[in-house]
Amino acid sequence: MAQVIEVTDPADPRLDDFRDLSTADRRPDRPGGRGLVIAEGVVVVQRLLASPYPVRALLGVRRRIDALAPELAALDVPAYVASADVMAETVGFHLNRGVLAAADRAPAPDPVHLIERVRTVAVLEGVGDHENLGALFRNAAALGVDAVLLGPGCSDPLYRRSVRVSMGHVLAVPFAPLEPWPDGLKWLRDSGFRVLALTPAADSVALADAVDAHERVAVLLGSEGPGLTPEAIAAADTAVRIPMARGVDSLNVATAAAVTFYALGERGSGGTARQG
Repeated sequence: MAQVIEVTDPADPRLDDFRDLSTADRRPDRPGGRGLVIAEGVVVVQRLLASPYPVRALLGVRRRIDALAPELAALDVPAYVASADVMAETVGFHLNRGVLAAADRAPAPDPVHLIERVRTVAVLEGVGDHENLGALFRNAAALGVDAVLLGPGCSDPLYRRSVRVSMGHVLAVPFAPLEPWPDGLKWLRDSGFRVLALTPAADSVALADAVDAHERVAVLLGSEGPGLTPEAIAAADTAVRIPMARGVDSLNVATAAAVTFYALGERGSGGTARQG
């Protein structure tokens, strides 16, 4: 059972995992980064506790820690209880959600093993906005995408804002880097995936006309501004578009991903690799 410990001093070194999160919850290779996974709010913390990421500690106001009692009964980690003011001084900002959990990162899976049993994969290039990335992972979890592969220029899916916006689903959808780029797309094709590059280009094929019920599909999504690079589109099997009303030429990448994932999900029941 977790140890519930009252803390009244924001300088208590036992709270260091949660200190100054606006600068500290970054990848280990970034300045000041400790590389921890930080979850905010009861629902997201619950998903972290159920994930493969090794939990280190929790910090929250009493009623939020009490709300997590069923999950904490099976864990041997400290759960620090503090006032909202002590939490705010420790974290560096006022936390409306009232509870945090910190965990170590789990090793990224080998892409070769990751795609063995999956049917639908999202491949991202240059998706740099943390909120879009988190929303994209939430869409992937909801709409049956089995895994996400990250090309160059993507943000860290485990950054605190991405975890929060994904509602913790980034902790359940498996992901891995895809290297080298764009040659990794050829590897996907050689592995039996049809690679569809999403672009608003007029000479692309309508999404509904490009989806085959029996294919394994990797859908390629690009950055929020310029979209996919010409090299990535050239490495795909087919360039596809979402038909839109006159005068609208594009969608936010997370919205476009949701539409595409739904269309791909209509092929059948989806893959079998989902965790959690």
